[in-house]
Amino acid sequence: MGRQRTKPAPTPPTTTRGRRTRDGLILAGREILEQRGWSAFTPEAVAQTAGVSYGTFYTYFESRDDLLHHVVRSVAGEMLAASLVSPDGVDDPYARLVESNRLYLRAWDRASKVLRLVDQGAAADEALRQIVHEIRDFYVGRATKGLRRLQDAGLANPDLDPRLTALALGSMVEQVAHARSAMEEPYDEDTVVDHLSRLWASAIGLQGAPDEGWAARARATAGTASD
Repeated sequence: MGRQRTKPAPTPPTTTRGRRTRDGLILAGREILEQRGWSAFTPEAVAQTAGVSYGTFYTYFESRDDLLHHVVRSVAGEMLAASLVSPDGVDDPYARLVESNRLYLRAWDRASKVLRLVDQGAAADEALRQIVHEIRDFYVGRATKGLRRLQDAGLANPDLDPRLTALALGSMVEQVAHARSAMEEPYDEDTVVDHLSRLWASAIGLQGAPDEGWAARARATAGTASD
């Protein structure tokens, strides 16, 4: 666990050099977590990987748990930024849904090793649990607003509760992302994005989506075949 720190509690760096050193320690911590796991995540190892002295670690962080929280927030911030669909992109609702799912899956893949450790530790760590809630609240909130806009435009089922629907469908996407990453499900990105997007669109009754009216088409085909 490292030697006991005796210096005063660290404060946020105020110089460019200080910020660069702290960011280097955060990056080193992430590298160790992803490549070597929690057991190797020690102040000594992080300082060595970052190329700074052991004492420098405690200039910026209280403990390895403190650094872990900074690493997780850094990863979460990257993930949220990477999964945002550009407002200047396509206007078609289904195309935007496809792009959103694709960006989310890619962001999850990059962050998956750290996020899995967070899920394991969140039950016993209130700070980690709060970060997990913040990540999910961001995605659920964004999806809720998007669904409300589609409902207001008459493009999605108005009888669905927007937040509950966003929570349910977002959980579906998250679990599939987890299964691809942790359980090595043999599906390529295009297949997964296509199916998740079609499932999401069908669930909300999105007008103009590829599977819209499939039941009517199936009945029509069956009727033609029986003639």
